[in-house]
Formats: sequence, C-alpha cells, structure tokens
Amino acid sequence: MNARYRFLTILVFSCAVITTACSKAMANVQTLRTTNCGVKWELIPAGQTIPANVAACSYTVTVPDYPLQGETKFKTSFKDRVIANVEINYEYVIVDALKFIAEAKYIGKANSDAQDETNSSSAYESAENTVIDKRIREATTSSLVNQDIVEFSQAEFEDSLLVAVNKELEDRGVRLNFLSFVPTPEEQTRLAIDMLTAMRVYEAKKLGELGQRIAIARAGATKVEVNLTPTGNSEEKKD
Repeated sequence: MNARYRFLTILVFSCAVITTACSKAMANVQTLRTTNCGVKWELIPAGQTIPANVAACSYTVTVPDYPLQGETKFKTSFKDRVIANVEINYEYVIVDALKFIAEAKYIGKANSDAQDETNSSSAYESAENTVIDKRIREATTSSLVNQDIVEFSQAEFEDSLLVAVNKELEDRGVRLNFLSFVPTPEEQTRLAIDMLTAMRVYEAKKLGELGQRIAIARAGATKVEVNLTPTGNSEEKKD
C-alpha cells in the first residue's frame, strides 16, 4: 500500500472514530452503555458524549424517556366468585432505565436506537407483559376478591389499583401515570345487577311487589337478535 492510500485509510478510520466518540445522549431517550455484554450498565446523562464502543462486549442501548401506552385483558372474579372479563388500559413511563433493563434484559440490542426496528414497539409489548401486566393482574386479583360487583365503584377502584400497582413497580423502574379499568360481567350477572338495581328503585318508591312481577316477566321474555347479512337481508335469532 503506497503512502497516499495509507494516509486515506488512516483518515477514514480517524473520522469514523471521531464521529462515534462525538455522538451525544439524546434527551428523549435514556442511553445505557455496557462494557461487559450487559452484565453491568451505566446511564449516560442527556447531552453528554457517548464513549466509542471499541471492545467486543461494549455497546449502547436506548430506551424511551417519554410516556408509552399499554393494555391488558384477562378474566378475574369479584366477591362470591362472580366472574368478569376486565380490560385495563394504561400509560407508563420508564423512570429508571437501569432498574428496568434488569427486569427486561431482552430490551434493545447493540447500538440500537429507541426508534430502530431492533428496539421496536413489539419489544416493549413483551416488556409490558413481563414487567407491568403481571403486576396489574396480581394487584387486581387480590383487590377484587373483596369487592361486591353490585356495589362496585369503578372510579374509586381505579385510584386504589393505580397506587397498588405503582408500589409493585417502584423497584422495577416503571411508573403508571394513569389507568382505566373496565369490567364486563357475564350476561346472567349483568341481568342480576340490573334486576337488583331496579328493585332498589321500586322499593324506594314503595312499589316492591310491582317490581317483582316485572322482573319475573322480564326473565321469561323471549330474546330476539336481528343480524344483517352482507346481502342486506335480516336474520332473526330467538332465545
């Protein structure tokens, strides 16, 4: 190799090293760096230079530093073993990337960016299932066992569930900003709740006997469902 090509090679290599060494940690992500293949991590503060990764086991990973959305659906039971399907939507923030990556070690890959395919939303959905959804299910199950579904207050339960879940997530580097809890009881349970609510109204108006007759008549009424076919015709189904 002559002197000219040797000089160009050195120049290109130097530029690459300088470019790598001069990259900065961005404010909208948390930048983590390891020099031993993920055994230990260090957090690079926003605005500071990310050291060049020259060793084989030295690389950086970024996780979002902004709110993310998640949801979970499962079946659980209220007091007296009343079964219901629940849907919980939530917003969460990774407040401590070092704690979080210890729980979700598969997040990110070497030199990945938060918006890269290697650090895609599917990876964080897996993290939600492992880190967040598990704690939500545990807290929901333990809290609902003493909740009467007829007396259930959705708003009060959401507030208490948020506190309980965040307590479990505190040591895992995650915090929920809010959550919505939507229970859907089985059809027979919904009918029973409607009947109990209606009976309270009738009794408050001193019409308890009339309410009983209406409830019995309603329970024996035929249920008709009308579905439209793709051709525009209607189909009836009676129960």
